[in-house]
Amino acid sequence: MTPRFDLVGLVTSDMAASLAFYRRLGLDLPADADTQPHVEFTGPGGVRIAWDTEETVRSFDPGWAAPPRGSGRVGLAFLCDSPAGVDRLYGELTDAGYEGHLAPWDAPWGQRYAVVRDPDGNGVDLFAPHT
Repeated sequence: MTPRFDLVGLVTSDMAASLAFYRRLGLDLPADADTQPHVEFTGPGGVRIAWDTEETVRSFDPGWAAPPRGSGRVGLAFLCDSPAGVDRLYGELTDAGYEGHLAPWDAPWGQRYAVVRDPDGNGVDLFAPHT
């Protein structure tokens, strides 16, 4: 069998805070997930995103140490409806207290782009093609 891409996994120090952030990006995550040690969401096409608490990871890998906040090695990107939608969502997230990393700009590759950080410091790109 040929392997196929199936899941992006995130390790979080605060499950409720992380899920609250991703709910603002449109992921339908149940409220009772906030207290779970492992949470999964299946998106269009079946690709999944999963969250594990640091404690969960340490339960099967006792030597695991949390990486520095915002290491920049994993990035998620969310397609917005329009360039104005990028600006609106960036504003909503930063107004709610999430860290803005790169304010919206017109990228040379033909998209409106911005980057915010989730509660664990992961970069989350917001983008839309120029119309």
